[in-house]
Amino acid sequence: MAQAHIPDCEFCKISTKDAPAELVFESDHAMAFIPLRPAAVGHTLVIPKAHVPNLYELGVDTGARLMEAAIRVANAIKEALSPDGMNLITSAGSAATQTIFHIHLHLVPRWHGDHIGNLWPPSEPWSEATTEGVAGAIRDAVVMRSSGDANQRPHKKGEVDHK
Repeated sequence: MAQAHIPDCEFCKISTKDAPAELVFESDHAMAFIPLRPAAVGHTLVIPKAHVPNLYELGVDTGARLMEAAIRVANAIKEALSPDGMNLITSAGSAATQTIFHIHLHLVPRWHGDHIGNLWPPSEPWSEATTEGVAGAIRDAVVMRSSGDANQRPHKKGEVDHK
């Protein structure tokens, strides 16, 4: 869940204006800025002003305000730069290459033939059995969370092959 600010968080410092950033948008709850090392022309980060470490800890209200800001900025990028497409990416945890533990949404404008290349689909598809197993595990977890019993695991960890 959201916390006010964490003193040593780089993005909290930006949200309190204690660190510089090339801001492109700001509201009461969110802000957007160009990262120090953009992946593409127009690459923009959108963050909540309150500290939330990652997607797993993002509350519905903060998430809605964050997505509202992302949509607004994405449309501004589309108008300003006329990209052929856009990636919206967030990383949760070090395995997903999250390096700053304050949730942020990457808006990455894309052009046909750009230097980033294809992100999806994978070169080899998953087997139907793996897809069915993963879908079942996720469905069960959604039902458990919806019923308020989020602490009960419907499947044992490792039942689904994720590699």
